[in-house]
Parts: sequence; structure tokens; C-alpha cells
Amino acid sequence: MGLSGGQSGLLMPPLLVLICLQRGTGLERINYVPQLSRAALAGTLTQSTFTLEQPRGRFSHLNVSDFDPIWLVVAQSNASKSFTAPQRVEDTPVPADFPQRGYYLTMMATRALYPGGQPGNQLQVLRVGNDTHCLPSTRGCNRPLPGPGPYRVKFLVMSDRGPVAETEWSSDTRLQQAEAPQAAPGLRSAGTVVLIATLSVLLAVLLTTLLALLIYTCYDTCGSTPISGPGELVCMRRYNPHYMFSSPALGGS
Repeated sequence: MGLSGGQSGLLMPPLLVLICLQRGTGLERINYVPQLSRAALAGTLTQSTFTLEQPRGRFSHLNVSDFDPIWLVVAQSNASKSFTAPQRVEDTPVPADFPQRGYYLTMMATRALYPGGQPGNQLQVLRVGNDTHCLPSTRGCNRPLPGPGPYRVKFLVMSDRGPVAETEWSSDTRLQQAEAPQAAPGLRSAGTVVLIATLSVLLAVLLTTLLALLIYTCYDTCGSTPISGPGELVCMRRYNPHYMFSSPALGGS
């Protein structure tokens, strides 16, 4: 049986409320997608960090005040759909919760740090995972990322009343992975082994030759000079100079 116009009009407000609650329309959506840094930086992607562009001028909305903290949400790609914004700052997930929840909040800022306009001479980037000294249980800790990912990030604006606004999720970001050392080709490895063996044999022959030459030289030098021991007798011929004998007396007259 069909519904009259008045009955359908009565059902519309609860239906709209249900749709709004399901979609979370109390949280303002900011049309911005976080991006990796486009600057020519060494280490934009490492094994534990990645670098983002700052969201400059993206939070100039009526619902965002100068004192509202702006958090960066870091999530595993497959956990981003199940992310639920905390209702209180005390409930903010920390890096220690990452293995169980798959996301955490870090790098708290305010919109005064993300002003609009052209940036100055300083490089305006955010390096995720750059703090090696903070404890994983500390709120806002920017610990190095635990694996290659993929990761997705977005910005979340909080207030004393709860979450206020959020950006879109970024695309997947994969970190660098340590490459396993590749084995050299078979022929090159065999040639290297042969070369090392040949050099070892030549070195051994050279050392043997030098040792034999040293022994021969020492033997030749020491063997040509007899040295008398303490118990050996040495015979010496007596030699009398001619001036030790007196000349014969000359006859008198």
C-alpha cells in the first residue's frame, strides 16, 4: 500500500538524520588530498620515513579556530577505511597502538603553522617518522615507520568538543626496501676464484724464493769465516824480526 504525501513527509526527517549519522556529516570534509613532497630532496622516501607537502591555507574555514589542533593521521592502507576519529584528545591513538589499530595520530600543529600564500625561502615540508627519540606511548610521537607499507595519511582537526574537520585520504605510499645483495653470475664467480687462487700460488712461490735466497746468503757468508770455539787450540808460528839478532863482531886491527 502506498504512502500519502503527508506520511512520506513525516518519514523524511528521521531518514535524513540516519543518513547524516552514517556518513558522519558532523565532520566537515576539506577538499584536499595530502601529497608527497615535489621538491628535489634526498630522502623523500626512505626505509622508515616519507616527506609530505605542508597543507598551506587549507584550514581557513569558519568551523576551524586558531587554537584547534591539527593532527596527521597515519594509517596502514587496509586500515584507513576502519579509521574512527577520536572524540576526545585523551583518546588519541599513539604509535604504540599501531600494531593493533593500524593507525595513529602524530605531528600536531595549528593552522597558524600552515598559512596560505607563497612560502618563503624555507622548505615547507613534513617528514613523517623523523623522531627517533620519543617513546611510542607518547601522544603525538613521530616515530619511524615500522615497515614498507603501504601507508595512507590525512589531516584531522580536533577541538574540545571533538573532531571538527578532515581532509581526504592520500594515495598509497610505499617506503623503500633494503635490497638483498645479488649473487654474481656463475662465470664471473668462477673466474674470480681462479684469479684469487693463482695470485695466492704466485705469492707463496715468491715468499718461498725470498726465504731460500735469504738462507743461502746467510749460509754463504757465515760458512766462509771459521770461528774458533772456546775449546779449540790455535797454533801460531813464532816469528822473530831480523833486528832481534845481533850482528857478528868485526875483527880488531
